[in-house]
Amino acid sequence: MKKWFFLFLFSGMFFAAGAQNRNDMEIKLEAPDLSRGKAVMQALSERQSTREFSDKELSIKDLSDLLWAANGINRPESGKRTAPSALNRQDVKVYVCMKSGSYLYEPGKQTLVLLSEGDARPVDIAPVCLVLVTDSNEMMAAIDAGIVSQNISLFCSGTGLATVPRASMDKAALREALKLSDKQEPMLNHPVGYFK
Repeated sequence: MKKWFFLFLFSGMFFAAGAQNRNDMEIKLEAPDLSRGKAVMQALSERQSTREFSDKELSIKDLSDLLWAANGINRPESGKRTAPSALNRQDVKVYVCMKSGSYLYEPGKQTLVLLSEGDARPVDIAPVCLVLVTDSNEMMAAIDAGIVSQNISLFCSGTGLATVPRASMDKAALREALKLSDKQEPMLNHPVGYFK
């Protein structure tokens, strides 16, 4: 328990903001704020790739809304998502890598589940790095990952967050940290943070 206490202390504002929602293995995210952000056309006109980020940790609110926008459930009665998926396979999983550990986003429960401790971010230029993983490396899976990537880019543009979609990453290291099966394929990653 002491180990988790010290991990909590050094994880910055993200864990401080979400402390009341956290246990040893799971972080409960907030419900999405559907009223925030700019109009779609304005977000599109301002979308840009950014490779310089502030050191400030993402708030639990920003992380919660970001993950929901990426591939959250927007129709609870059917379990369908914010991103379309070929044949409704919903094969894109969103993983969250931070300095303190790597997590799997579970949209049905709006939670993050701890997979491993330590820093497995593909790049350490931003406080959070989202890794988009598909259940196969087929063409439609890659297209689905691209759609989730676009959701991330548009959310960031519309809410004042910085991001850049990237394909380069150490897949072997990520497979271990994210506990991926042989069939799962890391497709893209998105460093996300506040502008420097």
